[in-house]
Amino acid sequence: MIRLKNEKEIAGIRESGRLLAGTLEELKKLVDPGISTREMDSFARSWIESRGGKPAFLGYMNYPASLCVSLNNEVIHGIPGPRKLRQGDIVSIDLGVDLNGYFSDAAITLAVGATSKKRERLMQITRECLARGLAQALPGNRISDISRAVYDHAVRNTFGVVREYCGHGTGFAMHEDPQVPNYAGPGPNPRLKEGMVLAIEPMINAGTGDIELLEDGWTVVTADGDDSAHFEHTVAILRDRMEILTLFE
Repeated sequence: MIRLKNEKEIAGIRESGRLLAGTLEELKKLVDPGISTREMDSFARSWIESRGGKPAFLGYMNYPASLCVSLNNEVIHGIPGPRKLRQGDIVSIDLGVDLNGYFSDAAITLAVGATSKKRERLMQITRECLARGLAQALPGNRISDISRAVYDHAVRNTFGVVREYCGHGTGFAMHEDPQVPNYAGPGPNPRLKEGMVLAIEPMINAGTGDIELLEDGWTVVTADGDDSAHFEHTVAILRDRMEILTLFE
């Protein structure tokens, strides 16, 4: 069931998104060789809690951390720990915030110092996939318009699209209906209506779109060992437009 949000509720999600975006901006400053993923996680938790929010991922389905920090060939759900970032890595940071019961969700992929042209291109195309998906998130369009825009741009640039994980509704809970796949398939395809709040999140691989799940039960990696990138925004569908709720101002 898709839960539509009214103006007051979208305002609450907007405040959650501002806190999330500000947290990601602070995390960007920490992304340097030598910092551990656990240090990044501790910082994010302290930053959010000191501003009245809660890290939405912490404890969700027993997830043990506030951030998902995924390096290089890790697609999503990398668990923070003692690993340290190294020069040339790419790191995907996925974060959810619960502020007064309103949820937001966003992700970015960053280079650790200078990185290869191949990795820079992967990040650029994935950013463009998100931008093209966002451009289709308009009242009257359908979920498949978002999905097709993401998929077509990735495939045109010879990248793989992860099919097993997708975007989703959000706002009152971390994950809500509808699902927002990054490819146009045969599943439900609702029309976008005023009051929908969606997390749109392309997960794009440098090689095949195939993935594997590691033994920790969380970390998803590319099946061929090639790199992956992940960008995400939470958006609200308004009467005559779309608003990104997780932009840093």
